[in-house]
Amino acid sequence: MNSILVLLGVIALGLLVGRVSFRGISLGTSAILFVALLAGHFGWTIPSGFGTLGLALFVYCVGISAGPTFFRGLASHGRAMAITGSSIVLTGVIVTYICARLLDLPAELAGGLMAGAMTSTPALGAITESANDPSSVAVGFGVAYPIGIIAVVLFVQVAIKAFGQKETEDSSDSKMNLPETSDHDIGRGVVRIANPIVAGKRPSEIVAFADSPCQMSRVQREGRWRPTPPDYQFEMGDEVMLVGEQADLHRVSETLGEWMNVADPVVDADRERRYVVVTSPEIYGRTLKELRLRSKYGVTIVRVKRHDVEFVPSARTRLEFGDTLTAVGEPDALASIATAVGHRPRTVNETDLLSLVAGIVAGILLGKLSLQFGSVSMSLGVAGGPLMIGLVLGHFRRLGPIRGSYPPAAMLLMTEGGLALFLADAGLNAGANVMQVLRERGLLLCVAAAAVAIIPLLVGFCGSRFLGKRTLWQSLGATCGGMTSTPGLAVLTGATDSSQPATSYVAAYPVALVLITVAAPWLVGLLS
Repeated sequence: MNSILVLLGVIALGLLVGRVSFRGISLGTSAILFVALLAGHFGWTIPSGFGTLGLALFVYCVGISAGPTFFRGLASHGRAMAITGSSIVLTGVIVTYICARLLDLPAELAGGLMAGAMTSTPALGAITESANDPSSVAVGFGVAYPIGIIAVVLFVQVAIKAFGQKETEDSSDSKMNLPETSDHDIGRGVVRIANPIVAGKRPSEIVAFADSPCQMSRVQREGRWRPTPPDYQFEMGDEVMLVGEQADLHRVSETLGEWMNVADPVVDADRERRYVVVTSPEIYGRTLKELRLRSKYGVTIVRVKRHDVEFVPSARTRLEFGDTLTAVGEPDALASIATAVGHRPRTVNETDLLSLVAGIVAGILLGKLSLQFGSVSMSLGVAGGPLMIGLVLGHFRRLGPIRGSYPPAAMLLMTEGGLALFLADAGLNAGANVMQVLRERGLLLCVAAAAVAIIPLLVGFCGSRFLGKRTLWQSLGATCGGMTSTPGLAVLTGATDSSQPATSYVAAYPVALVLITVAAPWLVGLLS
């Protein structure tokens, strides 16, 4: 059969199987591997090279996506979540090593087992690219991946049932009487200035605003709610409008004065609010505090929409290319901010192919460089090189003429497309000996996969919850991030309206992703 038709047929059938959901659990793109293993078992093949290209494209896009949060997550308030993700990866490596020694598993098989149990396709790529027996890697991943998904989802559900009721009671006792809100708990309310300490100060001088994702969008003047002026200073008795989540509104309102239980204020949203998209290199990569948009333009950014998630920014929020900003200000000021931010719809949808190719080529060349440690030679390979270049470009967003940002739709297509090519190639090559491995070690592999999935889960959650004193939602979010488990996060976000699971997941995920991609080939080398 024509090899291109085989490749496309395996990918198409795998994507169809991946859409099948049972109790909210589905395999997604990873189902391509299982279809490819079956096709490879019956002798179907494709030319070499497709898998390498797909792997390079996939890990490069992973690096671009993780770059904006990876380095800052190590140095910011997300450090605790990053530590949780790191501890999960480290525990997974240790458990895999012990299982491999006790059960006498080949190195490549054990490496694939760890990648599957921790649901990490980048780790699968990194091991496959450097392994002497890539087919064993794919078999181990295929056995362990469903076990890893089910383990995380069941663990999250059990933890919510065990601790969720107490968490809800504790949080309800500490809430102030704020109105019900929707849209990820984002709401607005009115506060009367009654604290003499803040009188005469600008909003930017109040620590509560700098530390909390809460914004002051309007001030009441002559019976009308007007956008906050650039030179505004608090005065006793002023009434101001705050936008944020309930907990943040509570914290900031206590600093400013008295919460007003009034009806939803009437504002001129048509002329005094505008949505703008960040495309200017002068804007993205900088924090709102650095940009000083209110003092320069008289505009307040009250919401940011990024990757279909909307949130209220703080002064420390760093804008990224493609962010959609909700700006509040006078009409003339809104026109000025739109020009400064660089809003041009075509720019948001443009993909710089030259930057894409140059970034991947630079990553492949970096991966070919080797370092000699005595008799041992180490290199990043096709998986590690593009990943590192992607991380750096994603962090800085631009290095010379090479851009490190792409439209969300293009990023999703490139990431999923690269992963599909790699999984199809890996499965077809491994399919020939999959049945033999399962007959010889099937039960032992399942037991080892369960251990590699469950023990890191327990270590990460207990460490964050009981040692780090984090909330249930923070701990579970960080645990799902450490296991790089999107299905687990989906269960969490469906169980609560709080944004804590998502923010904790985002802090832990990139660190765990990079660490397991680097640690997986190292473990295989150690076992060998």
